[in-house]
Amino acid sequence: MRRMRILDACCCSGGAAKGYHDAGFEVVGVDIAPQPNYPYEFHRGDAIEFIDAHGHEFDAVHISPPCQNACALTAGNRRRAGWTDTHIDLIPLARAVLARLRARTGVPTVMENVQGSKLRRDLTLCGLSFDLRVFRHRYFEIDGLTVDQPPHPTHRGHRVAGWRHGVRHDGDMVAVYGDGGGKGSVTDWQNAMGIHHTDVRREIAEAIPPAYTRHIGTALLAHLTTATAAPTAA
Repeated sequence: MRRMRILDACCCSGGAAKGYHDAGFEVVGVDIAPQPNYPYEFHRGDAIEFIDAHGHEFDAVHISPPCQNACALTAGNRRRAGWTDTHIDLIPLARAVLARLRARTGVPTVMENVQGSKLRRDLTLCGLSFDLRVFRHRYFEIDGLTVDQPPHPTHRGHRVAGWRHGVRHDGDMVAVYGDGGGKGSVTDWQNAMGIHHTDVRREIAEAIPPAYTRHIGTALLAHLTTATAAPTAA
């Protein structure tokens, strides 16, 4: 039996891809920028155009539109006098292309983004739900199936290690972002996120933990397998 195929659009270096692969999918990535550390088949190109042209070739599609427009750092910077940026919100465009694909093919789709983004919160995941050493909250807008929400442990008793306001804090959680502040080694970041196919800090910082998409991918694969095995009505 062939492996189900999932398209990983706006794939970056492959954090989401690794989770889907671990769940049992054949993964194909597409991104506008070169991704030399992407661990699976990769195509360079516009993700929206690629979904329109090739989405029907896959059993499912995942997209992670660039998150910088909605992230907390950008929101804070926009309150600073004289600050300008070129970040745009690609979520409406991504939502539209996924809707077109579902109308044509019925394939299930997943869209992921940061807290503060204008996604439907069908699923909200935190690293503590998977015994990771990052909080890394992410929203998922899921169409075509329902994915169980895992328990979200309290953050109480957990603290991110690093320098803040001139004070060095100890903690059990790792700050996987930025360049300074005593945020730990590359190995610390890899272990905290569960990502070991790249050692580039920027790529790790921009990724989601593979545990998130392994959780989604397990449910997605079960859904697709059941749908494929269902008897055809006479």
